[in-house]
Amino acid sequence: MEFLSAIEQLAPVRALRISFYAYPLVNAAHILSIGVLLTGVLLMDMRILGFLQAQPLQSFLHLMRRVALLAFGGAVLTGASLFSIRASEYVFNPAFQLKMLLIAFAGLNLLILHLTASDADGMPLAKRGARWFATFSILLWIGVLVCGRFIGFL
Repeated sequence: MEFLSAIEQLAPVRALRISFYAYPLVNAAHILSIGVLLTGVLLMDMRILGFLQAQPLQSFLHLMRRVALLAFGGAVLTGASLFSIRASEYVFNPAFQLKMLLIAFAGLNLLILHLTASDADGMPLAKRGARWFATFSILLWIGVLVCGRFIGFL
């Protein structure tokens, strides 16, 4: 707890907390990052599920991966900034805890997809396993989104 309280007292965190402009802008950037991340992930998963077949699989997935990874980086940076303002409260928030767990599961899902249902280039194989991972990914990321919205209400 002392570590979390110390984070809350850092000068940049205090400045973010009291700024009329900075906090809403960081919050908006977090929402934008999450929106871009979810769009990239959903488009990749839909392509794996057999939709969007007009898009060539390999080039489309490479592009969407880059988009999703950049957006994930933005979401992590902005999310860490938002977390730092009330770290000692958020760490015990059930919605925040579930959100972090779902993000970890989404990462694990992606790792297992690449290890078990992908070719040597990391492209998902068009088989039942890859489709299951894509479906699970969609459910996980929707759960992350919903949990994120509930953090402020619990």
